Amino acid sequence: MGSMYFARTNKGNDVVNSGSWFGSDYENNNREPNYRRTAFTWNFLYYLINQTNALIEGVEGSTAIAESDKGPLLGQAYAMRAFFYFELSLEFQHTYKFDTSLPAPPIYDKPSQLEGKPMSTQAEMYAFILSDIEKSIQIGSSERMNKSYFNKEVAHGIAARVYQVMGNWPKAAEHAKAAYGGNVNAALSPDVYKNGFDDMDAGNEWMLASPQTDDQSAYYYTAPHGFFTQTESAYNNTYINKNFKNLFTKTDVRNTFVTTARTDYRQVYTKKFVFSFHADVPLMRTAEMILIEAEALYYSNPAAAHALLYALQVNRDPAAVKSANLGQALLDEIMVERRKELYGEIGVEWYDAKRLRKGLPRDQGGVHRLPMTSNPLMPDDKRFFLKIPQSEIDANPNIPSSINNDR
Repeated sequence: MGSMYFARTNKGNDVVNSGSWFGSDYENNNREPNYRRTAFTWNFLYYLINQTNALIEGVEGSTAIAESDKGPLLGQAYAMRAFFYFELSLEFQHTYKFDTSLPAPPIYDKPSQLEGKPMSTQAEMYAFILSDIEKSIQIGSSERMNKSYFNKEVAHGIAARVYQVMGNWPKAAEHAKAAYGGNVNAALSPDVYKNGFDDMDAGNEWMLASPQTDDQSAYYYTAPHGFFTQTESAYNNTYINKNFKNLFTKTDVRNTFVTTARTDYRQVYTKKFVFSFHADVPLMRTAEMILIEAEALYYSNPAAAHALLYALQVNRDPAAVKSANLGQALLDEIMVERRKELYGEIGVEWYDAKRLRKGLPRDQGGVHRLPMTSNPLMPDDKRFFLKIPQSEIDANPNIPSSINNDR
């Protein structure tokens, strides 16, 4: 998941890739049916879906597991399956609000089904996702062994993301608030920005993580930690758009940027992510949920949205001054805050541009290695999604060979 999110990060404007690893994602051309990005994303998510299907079938049919234990186990499984299908929906089609009748990936609800199913639709996919989420929240538990496990709060967080993409703002606000608990200061730990975002147990902010240990590590492949750092021996190929750096005040705890003597696109890098072989990877944080709630409230109660936004801003920067923004300017401020808070983590620029059906142009003036001057990402650009893998078309008789026509 970290590599999938980092691929999305590289497609945007706020970071700059110097080449090699994730370079094709940065070029926004890594989507053809025979490409590794396309095949990996499809196969990885369907492998995990099959595992969760096996878990559901095994728990439901077990006579050895106590009935009282089945709910929490199934709650985890339904949340995971919803999460993986949601990621598939983002990767392999236009956003939900573009056209819900468009083909979406096939839906499998049993393990090891040997007959390939036909494509679903976005409407069918999201109905399935929401059904899983509702079941997860209903029967799941808040208890878990550690933050790599899906619990009820994580299920609320997934629901908040799904309803955000769907534009169902009352539901997005409801689930986002349930996910982080409703108390901004209790849900945030600004000191985590001093720690290098490598420990899921540091502070209160990590909701879901992919943990790493020295004996079970992804090593240099660990994204994002192995790519942003310029001070440890890692890939060191990802820099920061200097215009993005300038959005941060000096007193903002999130200002972890270093300006070098270089004058090209490699002038600025970030120390947000410290690299080690045991650096945990953040997949969901409370700050994201606070900002989802703020965005959702904007459509019904702008004053409350503004107050919630400022509560996060002053937590990050004690010297923050509440803006006088109203209307579209307030919504734009919330979107900028999402970029400032979540850069490098979930591909937030790509995610927001896709769901809001906006373009994702890059700044000019030498701040990017590849400014994409003549071919910027436009609203509803097909480069926001991947083509169906050729290996799937070849193996599945229920997916027509013409599926990638006009994709």
